[in-house]
Amino acid sequence: MSSNGGAPYRSDEPTSFELQPPQPNPPGPVPHPDNPYAAPAGAVPQQMAPGRPATPAPTAPPAPDPGTGRLIAGRYRLLAKLGHGGMGTVWRAKDETVDREVAVKEPRVPDHLPERERDNAFERMRREARAAARLDHPAVVNVHDVAVVDGRPWIVMELVQGRSLGDALQEGTLGARDAARIGLQVLGALEAAHAAGILHRDVKPDNVLLGRHDRVVLTDFGIAQIEGETNLTDTGGFVGSPEYIAPERVLGQRPGPASDLWSLGVVLYAATEGVSPFRRSNTPATLQSVLNAAPAPPAAAQGPLAEAINGLLHKDPARRPNAVQTRALLEKAADPPAQAATQVVRIPEGVKAGIRLGPKALLGLGAAVVAAAVTAYLVIADPFAGPLPDRWTTREEKALGATLAVPDGYKRAVPEKSDDDHWVSYTDASGAVWIGLTLDKKAEDTGKNIADSAAAEMYDDNSDFKDGGAYDLSMSEGATTEPEGETTYRDRPAAENTVVYTTTDSQNQRPREMRIFYYKTSAGDMYKLTIDYPGKGDFTDRGREVARTAIANLDIGKL
Repeated sequence: MSSNGGAPYRSDEPTSFELQPPQPNPPGPVPHPDNPYAAPAGAVPQQMAPGRPATPAPTAPPAPDPGTGRLIAGRYRLLAKLGHGGMGTVWRAKDETVDREVAVKEPRVPDHLPERERDNAFERMRREARAAARLDHPAVVNVHDVAVVDGRPWIVMELVQGRSLGDALQEGTLGARDAARIGLQVLGALEAAHAAGILHRDVKPDNVLLGRHDRVVLTDFGIAQIEGETNLTDTGGFVGSPEYIAPERVLGQRPGPASDLWSLGVVLYAATEGVSPFRRSNTPATLQSVLNAAPAPPAAAQGPLAEAINGLLHKDPARRPNAVQTRALLEKAADPPAQAATQVVRIPEGVKAGIRLGPKALLGLGAAVVAAAVTAYLVIADPFAGPLPDRWTTREEKALGATLAVPDGYKRAVPEKSDDDHWVSYTDASGAVWIGLTLDKKAEDTGKNIADSAAAEMYDDNSDFKDGGAYDLSMSEGATTEPEGETTYRDRPAAENTVVYTTTDSQNQRPREMRIFYYKTSAGDMYKLTIDYPGKGDFTDRGREVARTAIANLDIGKL
């Protein structure tokens, strides 16, 4: 959407672009009308029907834009109009003095504006040039010159070959790593601006350019506030795009660097989730949601990226992570630790497979949930690291000597008093995800069934895939496992295992995943933390997030 030239927003103005699901054949990049600093990187050939000759229909050449060919300040030849924003029209031009293409921003204000408002608009453009020119950072568009023509400032800047992030999001969302990498470069531009005493005040996807060679550029410092300069908003209204404006600015409080970081958090949320978290049908409703609405927790963004987004969207600016903390989280999300190799145990085609879990392995929840296995594999990874997320709580289980982290609202279940098993489970209201913890005590292990280590216990379970027992899986002979499921828990040996299977419900067979964490204490007691969740569909990512968080926050009292 337009920044409206820095003027206050009307209540009937739309609040943003529409986010679209991914398209199978995305169109080539085109300049966004609200952020036309970028030139198209290239066109995509027209798709032709199979078997038809690729003979394009003859078309008349488009008429040149009025003003094409005009020479500005004796050196900048206007070649083509790239687009327009709230404060001007941007042209692709050629600097004939040094023979290079540039972007030239032509001032554009309505003729009917009073002289004072026109002067303010021109001053905003000069301010944009000063703000950008003061910054020396690769993620800030370079300003080459300000040419004054008839008292109006024309800003001459580098021509970025690419398109805006807003354009990219029209085609679909970004992956977590790509979003984090873009966020890091925008953060770098903001850090440079804040160090120079400049607040951008309009960080949004349309103002983030995706250039060649993975370059990311933050543009449009037209409404930036430079420390020590007067405010040009005479009406008392605010400037910026409503859904990206921090709550303190909506309340009329003095903004700071945390206000720009809030906007970055909204950009990252929209880029990964495909939904702008505070956008409503009109500006007043959007501002009300900025002040009062709590967006749904990120689903596509997890781990450090989700932590960064959730932190940046705190209503209280004092509780938001600063630039250094945000950078640390985004770096982890952009370059996560490499996972160890995954070993897959495959079932030959035509073999009818069935899986049965014994009472202890099922944690008292019933064997109907887990049965026919399609495949099973080990996933080796370090436990998820990070603080306990919002809407999670810890539950002390004294009988097990451990404390579990579970999402709010999960229902607790324990064995009957007559049952000798030591276990507890927590299940969400839908029954889609459950968490269970079992304890096999060394003192009660008269049959010497507890393995010598966590890894050995895991391998015993894996051997049951072939040999029968707690797990019983029909598969070909010769399936083997390597000690790749080993990990650590508080610097002591532990192990992890992930099983992929389907239920035996003949009417509605469902894919499931079950992640198991093994730990044997120094006293010889064996703990198994199991998280079971849908293997496909909307709840899969949520289940994996629950598994990572539950494992990372398991607290066993006696190591």
